[in-house]
Parts: sequence; C-alpha cells; structure tokens
Amino acid sequence: MNTDIKIDSIDVRILNVLQRDASLSMQQIGEEVGLSANPCWRRIKRLEDLGIIQRRAAIIDTARLGLGMTCFVSIRTNRHSKDWLDSFAKGILMIPEIVECHRMTGDVDYLLKIVIADIAHYDRVYRRLIATVPELADVSSTFSMERLKNETAIDLSSISRRVSGVSVE
Repeated sequence: MNTDIKIDSIDVRILNVLQRDASLSMQQIGEEVGLSANPCWRRIKRLEDLGIIQRRAAIIDTARLGLGMTCFVSIRTNRHSKDWLDSFAKGILMIPEIVECHRMTGDVDYLLKIVIADIAHYDRVYRRLIATVPELADVSSTFSMERLKNETAIDLSSISRRVSGVSVE
C-alpha cells in the first residue's frame, strides 16, 4: 500500500462528484471540475490505480425490493486466533444478507449489519450464521426502527492536510 499519496483540489472535486453520481460521463465530470474529458479520465484512472476509488456502484432502495428491515448483530467470541478469524471471515462472506462486518473494540468483538425482509428472514440468516461460524459466545440482535440518515458520500472538500498518508495539495 502506498503510504505517500498526493492528490490536489481537482482530485478532491472529482471524488466529490463521483460520490454524488458515478454514472456521469467524463465530459460531465470534467465540466463540473474544470477539465476536458481526457485529463479527467486520466485523473480518475490514477485515483483507481492508487486504490482511492475502490469501485463504483448503484445505491438501491432496499425497501422497494422487499428488504425493508435492517438488523445489527453484536457478536462475542472467546476465540481470537488467526484460524478462527479466517473461518469467521469466510463464513460471513457466504451470507449475502450481511452487508457490513466490523471488528470492534470494547465489549463486542464484531458488529454485523444485515439487510432482511422480516423477522422470519432474519431467523434464517441467524441459523446460517451459527451453523457456518463456529464458537460464537454470544449473538445479540437489535433492529432498526427508522433510518434517520444514510449517506455513502464523505465530504472531502474540507481536507487540506495530510491524513493517513494522503496529502492534499
């Protein structure tokens, strides 16, 4: 991983535009940031090559597809070996309803975000989880009653200093 990445204010503007709408043409992105299409494409390609842009995706309305329930699952384990972690990671990758997994500090070892249709759907996911991942000490679930904010874009326009190996010029 490159620990000395340099980007400039145009790169930051490109990233902000892409976070808002990655379906825009190079011409449209270039117009928004003050570049023609070819230099804009080269900058985006560089940002991809650096790993700053990991992928481009469509954001869907899960509720319109019948997946209107979000569940957060706290997991505790007494196992903390590399082999167990590898097995855990492999197991959660096999369950598509698990859309996020975080290794945590504090009382909880892992936090999962699961998108499901209803409680019966959650029960099926829960059964797959405990059958797939060995030696879970505690699995506790909470259900979101209402999503008050759901942003995928991070406002990068205020970044003006070195952050985690990235310097903005």
